[in-house]
Order: sequence, then structure tokens, then C-alpha cells
Amino acid sequence: MTRSKQIMLISAACLVALGGYYAYAKRDAANPEQRYKTHELTRGDVTQTVSANGTLNPVTLVSVGTQVSGTVKKLHVDFNDQVKAGQVLAELDDAIYSAQVRQSDAGMASAQASLQLARANETRMKSLFKEEYVSRQELDQAVQAREAAEAQARLARAQNDRDRANLGYSVIRSPVSGVVVDRSIDVGQTVAASFQTPTLFKIAQDLTQMQIYTTFAEADIGAIRVDQPVRFNVDAFPNRSFRGKVKQIRLNPTTQQNVVTYNVVIAVENPEQILLPGMTAYVSIVVAQKKAVLLVPNTALRFKPAETDKVEKTGEKADAEAAKSANGSRPGGQAGAGGEKREKRRDAGSGTVYLLDSKQLKPVKISTGITDSRFTEVAGDGLNEGDRVIVGENLPNAAPAASSSTFRMRLF
Repeated sequence: MTRSKQIMLISAACLVALGGYYAYAKRDAANPEQRYKTHELTRGDVTQTVSANGTLNPVTLVSVGTQVSGTVKKLHVDFNDQVKAGQVLAELDDAIYSAQVRQSDAGMASAQASLQLARANETRMKSLFKEEYVSRQELDQAVQAREAAEAQARLARAQNDRDRANLGYSVIRSPVSGVVVDRSIDVGQTVAASFQTPTLFKIAQDLTQMQIYTTFAEADIGAIRVDQPVRFNVDAFPNRSFRGKVKQIRLNPTTQQNVVTYNVVIAVENPEQILLPGMTAYVSIVVAQKKAVLLVPNTALRFKPAETDKVEKTGEKADAEAAKSANGSRPGGQAGAGGEKREKRRDAGSGTVYLLDSKQLKPVKISTGITDSRFTEVAGDGLNEGDRVIVGENLPNAAPAASSSTFRMRLF
């Protein structure tokens, strides 16, 4: 058998197979009951939730810094240590501050001696003034010297108090009772106190009470209320669900890429202390619940047959041309943008599903209520319990997408 005959036989077989496939697809397309998947409508419960991600944090997290500079001489605590209020956390080298205290002690002693001498001179001048051995001016000078000595003594005492306070600040103490969750220094490290106090330790005051900081979009924030129950999960315990409640909705909006969000604080009890600071929480808040309502699958609301798309596109094109001509007849020729927006808002609570009526597709427009990730409430008339709505196509038996393509055979 020559090569040309082999090519002709293969081409003929392909044409026969292609013709059979088209005949089968046409027969299948003529039987919608086999082509489409359907779902029988039933009644049930539906719960609508809003979700977001957040971060777990202690209710009170205290950053412990230093008010004086120096080299770390001793560390008394480490990560995860329990501490009490007033407990020593670290010590800085206090050689300079001890010397300053000794210097101010000496200055205060000198000021006190000068004060004693000034008081004695004042007493002596008063006695001599009574005997008229000194003038009034000399007495006034003695009084002024005594007052200056008292002021100098107060100044020396204040400097001494300051130096002793700095010496005390060289010992870092815990301001609260809690758990050390962060330590930023080591022995031998030099810390410098400036306008911005460096953070040496972070202490979580109580890990049995936690908070989740999360953000919700403005479209969801209207359904959130204080004290609403909250469920959340964390990656560390994927098979366990935790509970909390909305503690605060902060009135400080954040706008990023034209999206407005609001911070929501969620209070969480952590008696087992298994929830750790910094964990990512996947938060879900129940905003609406309904029981025994007619439910339609969300896939049915999203479904559109291919031939319906063509009809709708043709209709939309005709409507657009009609609207364009109608707008042209208005004064100024401006389009009714406000009407279009209002129409979109009216359609936000509605949808279209398809039923099989005498082997034909029948679109039914319905009003919708609350929804979850699978089902939506049917809020109005148009559907009844037991109706079968189309949710998709049986893809193996679906008509080919490239039905308009032509078969071309290349001869060698």
C-alpha cells in the first residue's frame, strides 16, 4: 500500500469519527436532562458570616526600657520567665553614677557648712545691731548671705537626689507582674538612653487574657456589634475551634488602594495558655441566621448556559443602542449614570436560576436573602420546594466549544 493511500484512509477514518462525534453531541444537546446537572430545592438553616485574619496579642504588653546609659553588667531573667512587680531584671555598670553620688554628697556637705556659717553670722549681726555696733546695711548683707546659703543647700540636695535616682535607674526592675516575652540585651552590651528610650524587655502582664487585632472592610463593618460571639482557628491547632467576643470597633478608618477598613478588637480567654502571642487567627463572626428557609445552591446562581450568554449579549447590545438613542434625545445628551447605579443596587439582592421546563431552559428571577459559602436564602416567590434548578453541565457530554471550527486536511 502506497503512502498516499494510507493518508487517504487515515483522513477518511478521522472524518467518520468526527462526524460520529458531532452527531452524538447534537443528540446529547437535544436532551437537556442528560446534559445538565440539577439540584432539588429543600428547606434548611443558613448562617451568614464575615471573615478576616488577625494576630493574637496580650491584653497588656509592657516595654521595659532604661533612663540611663551604661554597659549591661548582669542579667537576672530570660525568655518565658515569670516575674513580679519590682523584681530586678538587669543591672548596668554603676561606677560613674556612684562617683556622681559621692561628689554630690560632698557638695551637699559643703553647702550645709556654708549655711551654718551664714546663720551664725546673721545671729551675731543681729546682736551687734541691737548694740548699734553695726549698720543696718551690714545686717541686711548678713541676712542675704544666709538666704543664699539656704538656696545653695537646697540646690546641692536636689543634685544629690538626681544623682541617687540615676544610680537607682542603673538597676532595671519590672514595673508589672507577668511573663518575659522578649529580651533585647546581653551581658556586655552598651545601652544608650536618648529621646527615644530603648526597649530592653517586653513583659506580657497576663497570658490568660488575649486579644485579636483584625480589620474588616466597610461593607462588613455595619453588621458587626460589640459583644458579638466570634469563632476563630489558628494554624497550631487546625482541628480545634476557639471562641471570643467583639470587644471594640475602633473608629479610626484605614484606606489602602481605595479600600476602607476598620480595626476590630476581639477579646479571647486563654486559660490553658496554649494561644501564644503573634499567632495568626482566622476569625469568623456570625452576623445573621435563619432557620427552615428555602435554599438555592450558589452554583445555581452563578450558572449561565452558553446559548443564553449569546442571547443575553445580543439583548444587552440592543438595550445599549436603545439607551444611547434615548439619551441622545435628552437635553444635553447625558447618560443616566445615577439610574444605572440604583438599578445595580436593586439587583444586589436578586439573581437568576434556570429550570428545565418541557426539556427547555426556563430562567427564573428570584429575590435572595442571606448567604453562606454554599447556599443562599430564597426570599421571594418564583421557586418552590422540590423544584430542580440547574447547577452546571455534565462536561464529558457537553457540546464542543469550537463547534464553528472547520476540519482541514493537509495532503502530503
